[in-house]
Amino acid sequence: MANIKSAKKRIKITAKKTLRNKMIKSRAKTEIKKVYAASAAGGAQEANAALVNATSVIDRAASKGVLHKNTAARKKSRLARFVNKLN
Repeated sequence: MANIKSAKKRIKITAKKTLRNKMIKSRAKTEIKKVYAASAAGGAQEANAALVNATSVIDRAASKGVLHKNTAARKKSRLARFVNKLN
């Protein structure tokens, strides 16, 4: 355990930021799963709606620095290709 006051503060801040990043990443993964689930259950129409939500969440994660911009672009591209194959 840290003894210095500033080190103790950094531990608290790091824990808070880690939790925030984990929540954002988890939300993005959930939205991606919803696209695949919608395609299996409802078809192209529902998958398109889920794709719009997933794209928005992925973009937000990238803008906050949780996901690298290239990673976000790759994930969006793969989802879009998947949904386009359904159409």
